[in-house]
Amino acid sequence: MVGGTTKGRRYGLEVLNKSAIALITAYWEGYCEDVAAEALAHIVKHAKSSDVLPNELKKQLAKELKDAPHELEVWKIADRRWKKYLGDRLERLKEKRNWDFNTPKTEQINKLFLQAVDIKQISSCWKWPKKMTVNRAAHKLDKIRGVARGDRTSR
Repeated sequence: MVGGTTKGRRYGLEVLNKSAIALITAYWEGYCEDVAAEALAHIVKHAKSSDVLPNELKKQLAKELKDAPHELEVWKIADRRWKKYLGDRLERLKEKRNWDFNTPKTEQINKLFLQAVDIKQISSCWKWPKKMTVNRAAHKLDKIRGVARGDRTSR
């Protein structure tokens, strides 16, 4: 074992530790992106009407239709065709969200889930018994992400 097996502080392992933290936070970022995308795809697939769509998604689609160069673009969602129209755009919307979501800090994860599936403050669920409150979990995530990037203020 590189760090030894006895108790005590280890020296010369900072690069290894930061690499592990960077990898773990990259996995967390990818996981959050995948869950948000899968949740939205599930909503669209099983929605009986467009009323259940997240408000942020409705705003994005409304803007897209309004900005379309062809004035009859809005008719592509008429007669219950909104599901196909939206389904054709899910991958592009996912790519845009993932591009905007460039670090898995609490604020960005909350924003991702709000925009994707209209869940407000998903971080409010980050807690578990024995001293891990919502605030502490969010603080630890934000702090560890800064350590992985090498921010001096995060230590």
